Parts: sequence; structure tokens; C-alpha cells
Amino acid sequence: MSVKIRLHRTGKLNQASHRIVVADARSPRDGRYIEIIGYYDPRHEDEKIDVAKAEEWISKGAQPSPTVSAILKRAKSGVGARKAPKKDVAPKAEAKAAKEEAPAAEPEQA
Repeated sequence: MSVKIRLHRTGKLNQASHRIVVADARSPRDGRYIEIIGYYDPRHEDEKIDVAKAEEWISKGAQPSPTVSAILKRAKSGVGARKAPKKDVAPKAEAKAAKEEAPAAEPEQA
């Protein structure tokens, strides 16, 4: 029996959240699972995984999916959920200020 640690989709339409589950590789994505070891909500940047249980399953031969591997790596390092970088408004403001100052710097013609 091949065991995987993967995401089990929950939530409403267009509002997905996921459970991190240990499941037989032959079972469907949202089908039967062996154990729930955490959750992942990409919309609210919230995630939690029981690292001890995940390590136990990995030691027994379970293969984590790429997404679960990334979540597990973040949990081990203590970084937490990934945060999208916020757009910096300062460059736009500086560019706008430079445009406003440019005509004023030109000498007047008589």
C-alpha cells in the first residue's frame, strides 16, 4: 500500500480550504483518508500541521505532495504561512512628484 500526505479540499465553491491528510495513494482526492494531520487555508494565509505526526508517517514511508512538503518546511522553520508581498506605493508617489517637478525646472522663454 502506497501512502501519501496530501491536501483534501473543503470549503465552498471558489472559497477553497484544505485539510492535510494521510491517505492511500489510490483513493480519490476528496475520498477516504487515514488521518487528518493539519489544515491549510490559502485565502486567509492560515496553516497548521502536526509536524510530529507528519514525520512519523514519513518515517513509515508516506510521500508528501509538493505543497505539503512546502507547508512542512515552513512549519519546521517557524516561518508560518507565506505572505504575499505588499505593493510599495512609494515608487509611484516619487514618480508622480518627479513629473510635477520636471516642468517647473525648465527655464521660461520670453
